[in-house]
Amino acid sequence: MREISHKLAFVHDAAPTRYSDVFDPNNGGVQARVALGDAALLDLAVTAAKKAQPGWAATNPQRRARVMFNFKSLVEANMNELAHLLSSEHGKVIADSKGDIQRGLEVIEFCCGIPHVLKGEFTQGAGPGIDVYSFRQPIGIGAGITPFNFPGMIPLWMSGVAIATGNAFILKPSERDPSVPVRLAELFLEAGLPEGILQVVQGDKEMVDAILDHPDIKGVSFVGSSDIAHYVYNRGVAAGKRVQAMGGAKNHGIVMPDADLDQVVNDLSGAAFGSAGERCMALPVVVPVGEKTAIALREKLIPAIEALRVGVSTDAEAHYGPVVTAAHKQKIENWIQTGVDEGAELVIDGRGFKLQGHEDGFFVGPTLFDHVTTDMSAYKEEIFGPVLQMVRAETFEEAVSLPSKHQYGNGVALFTRNGHAAREFAARVDVGMVGINVPIPVPVAYHTFGGWKRSAFGDTNQHGMEGVKFWTKVKTVTQRWPDGGASADSAFVIPTMG
Repeated sequence: MREISHKLAFVHDAAPTRYSDVFDPNNGGVQARVALGDAALLDLAVTAAKKAQPGWAATNPQRRARVMFNFKSLVEANMNELAHLLSSEHGKVIADSKGDIQRGLEVIEFCCGIPHVLKGEFTQGAGPGIDVYSFRQPIGIGAGITPFNFPGMIPLWMSGVAIATGNAFILKPSERDPSVPVRLAELFLEAGLPEGILQVVQGDKEMVDAILDHPDIKGVSFVGSSDIAHYVYNRGVAAGKRVQAMGGAKNHGIVMPDADLDQVVNDLSGAAFGSAGERCMALPVVVPVGEKTAIALREKLIPAIEALRVGVSTDAEAHYGPVVTAAHKQKIENWIQTGVDEGAELVIDGRGFKLQGHEDGFFVGPTLFDHVTTDMSAYKEEIFGPVLQMVRAETFEEAVSLPSKHQYGNGVALFTRNGHAAREFAARVDVGMVGINVPIPVPVAYHTFGGWKRSAFGDTNQHGMEGVKFWTKVKTVTQRWPDGGASADSAFVIPTMG
């Protein structure tokens, strides 16, 4: 059986004592096993990172940017291999896997401009003969703990900015689909990145805790469920680290009476069911405003959902593939039953879906609920599967309040032709990322990604300038070059520039 190990800057001779199975979601079989590391292995990785990082930080930004350029070209040249590898472990269809990697590459493209981004500030003559300037320096060693649902994109979001700004980086990917991060690390080395600057350690909670506790790791970036994000944030901060921890979501799509319903249905089909709903920026809740809108939307949604094709990852005609594990499939189906028990109307039931020839695969059919209410736990919690819930609102004000009052505040979308309504909505809704007629409002790489409330812990977001700020620290220098002669004045008061 294929064994997936770490990608380290040293030879690790000790045989692993613990493993985790890696499944093929398309057929339900175990295709590989991944070696799980421990605190001792992490300590060796940190030692290698400490040795390599000062030289990388001293490398001028242009040369670091050239590594990014080289890496981008190598990933593009190996896109098909990476996408098939990703799909084989995650289950998403090939086109979606390519999109996963491409969205990560867009952050690498941003990192290619790191010489410009790292320019500091300078004030000449801030005081008599005094100049002040500031610049950013790397924090040293950073770490990333990434989820199963984007095994290409999120590791690139974290590692790209951390490395481009001069840090060493240790990545702990999900043990459910660990191969793509290892392959990306290999391509970084091929692109010219020095040994020790990017290392991949495999593991579970034991490795996560070791990362959070290690005194030489100065910053940790995390993406996963909210409960674990909260845990990671608290433990990391208690250990003196800077931490950004992105959690779960329950994104709403508000449909105004004037919206183009054909476009809305097309957008919802992809946003709610693409990647089997395993996205923190999926759109699992649709909120039609007014009874007439709800009736018309439902009438159009049902045939569109029933026409969705669920297939294996390599099926070019499939809209989405299996979910990642049998346990996750069961969790989704349990949530569907919970929705039924709580009184929601189950319009389309995706439970018990079987794909001919792949009966043991982890497939869940598309599911639609109507008449969902805000007191239902199936509405309050993240299902993370191909389940769309309709919550009817009578007015625009009620529709704005639904995502604003929800415990999660990652993303939200408004579908309308009314510019005033769009402007009001964007200004007032209590959510971090807003789409206007855009169902999945993931910002472009030179802006920043991050939600509010229980969707994010910490005050700095992913990628863009927020990412640069997270992985660097500012140093400010106030300098004076006297023109001769010592001042007779004694400086017993706070210096001013007056």
